[in-house]
Amino acid sequence: MKPAKKSIGVFDSGFGGLNTLRSIVKALPQYNYIYLGDSAQAPYGNRSPGEVYKFTRQAVDFLFRNNCELVVLACNTASSEALRKIQQEYLPKHYPGRRVLGVLIPAAELAAVKKHKRVGIMATTGTVKSGAFKRELTKLKRDIEVYQQGCPLLVPIVEAGKENTKQTKIVLQNYLHPLLKQNIDVLILGCTHYGILKKQINRLVGNKVKIISEADIVPKKLAEYLRRHKKIANKISLNRAVQFYSTGQINKFEKLGSKFFGKKIRAQKAILQ
Repeated sequence: MKPAKKSIGVFDSGFGGLNTLRSIVKALPQYNYIYLGDSAQAPYGNRSPGEVYKFTRQAVDFLFRNNCELVVLACNTASSEALRKIQQEYLPKHYPGRRVLGVLIPAAELAAVKKHKRVGIMATTGTVKSGAFKRELTKLKRDIEVYQQGCPLLVPIVEAGKENTKQTKIVLQNYLHPLLKQNIDVLILGCTHYGILKKQINRLVGNKVKIISEADIVPKKLAEYLRRHKKIANKISLNRAVQFYSTGQINKFEKLGSKFFGKKIRAQKAILQ
């Protein structure tokens, strides 16, 4: 009997993580991947911490049952509100040999370099309320100044494929105004969905503000992790296969997901338990 093919799982509340997966596959094309988008229950940003944990746990369980050796939470709300509990309580009891990684800390590490003193964060309401970014940033650099802006309208805009409209520009201007008033020198796009809006945001903030999008940093951090953890890396199949699952409408997921992933995708229905 042949051993089961192992994959790297990538999870997001909807489409935004496909932009991150696209970057990961480009940087590390040799591995097998399974992407799960929980579009039926998105957005997570306005959900309670209990709901976010429940949905994230169900997603992790789905990916592990489908032979993922490692799961990346390409969702800041899940990373800020559920990751620690999953790592400390759920994995030791149910999947002691598996690993779940988040995207929040890599972004914080890049923002907290010496030359950055005033950090702006655009994130979901849930991520802002959790205080996770501020906590991680001040751990890394005690005197850093952190300014957060909840952006509840952006995920629905991206999920609807309306990122290039005039209305979206106005929404972005309103969210960015209070951050730019603080003279920030770096801006973290604290939701994987926001990477889709990076060009528009860049035009609005100008060249003096460095923009950190997780799609730009996660591939490098994942590659470093796999180099450090050879036992995990050696279990992942090298068949260059990518599978897609969604809890929502498959036709919509395939249509918008193909745009975010950069090429046509075919998805299967996922039922979370």
